Amino acid sequence: MAIQWFPGHMYSTQKAITERVKDIDVVIELLDARLPGSSANPMLAELTAGRPSLKVLNKQDLADPERTARWLAHYNALPATRAIGLDASQTTPAQQLVKACHELSPNRGGMAKPMRVLICGIPNVGKSTLINTLTGGRKAKTGDEAGITKLEQRITLADDFYLWDTPGMLWPRIIVPKSGYNLAASGAVGRNAFDEEEVALELLGYLKMHYGAGVAARFKLVELDAATMADMKDEALLDTIGRKRGALLGKGKVNLQKAAEIVMHEFRAGNLGRITLETPEEFAEWLAEGQRRDAERAAKKAARGKKGKNKVQPDAETASEEDA
Repeated sequence: MAIQWFPGHMYSTQKAITERVKDIDVVIELLDARLPGSSANPMLAELTAGRPSLKVLNKQDLADPERTARWLAHYNALPATRAIGLDASQTTPAQQLVKACHELSPNRGGMAKPMRVLICGIPNVGKSTLINTLTGGRKAKTGDEAGITKLEQRITLADDFYLWDTPGMLWPRIIVPKSGYNLAASGAVGRNAFDEEEVALELLGYLKMHYGAGVAARFKLVELDAATMADMKDEALLDTIGRKRGALLGKGKVNLQKAAEIVMHEFRAGNLGRITLETPEEFAEWLAEGQRRDAERAAKKAARGKKGKNKVQPDAETASEEDA
């Protein structure tokens, strides 16, 4: 299943960013620390090319700290880019944003040249919570649902520091299938855009290999050691979890839809432990494969179009003879 979600208000966000970025000094992109590669918007990178970038790995308190360090090193190695980890609910770490922006654009500051910052990110990444933390109030609506913010708004953090908040935005076509699953598992995709059971199975397939102990502990799977769980089919593991949590239909059959909802809720809430669903190396492989397949699709489409144009059409005289 290919997961895609780009509702109408995201087109408006795309246009707004295109116009706003002309007057922006620094672009802050909030990433989900549990999926730093999958939550980085490639369309945003194109729209903001040439502007210093601050990558903020938000929700780092839910992510694997060792993997977070690897992702920070990855992004900090990129030109004109800084990366920091953050838990948006904590006031002191949030102030790192202001300092990092001044380091990326040292010539901005003061009333004559105020710092102008654009903050972007995928839906449900914690942007509104972060802004409320920075401002000490409730400037932005929050909620555990993708697509809460739908309008651009300007926020004054200081007399010489302006922050433009934009609605969460994905991109029109996700070419990395694994990214689609990870985004759905994190809550960045609208519920109607994916099959929850399929996403939960994909999620469990990764968790059992890398974070099996956390899964076993949370769902009280005392009968499963690491090796047994790793060899277990994803469907069997989801079935077992459903039985443990009482997600049953008649005659002892497991309600797999309910079991899938339980798995994703436990992941999103951080109840399975500190988890990161991808490493820089894994994501690079997924992206390369996605680009390869995308190029193949484009080539096939172009070949079909060329074949159609080159198809010989009978002229009027030939057509008349054939009709006769």
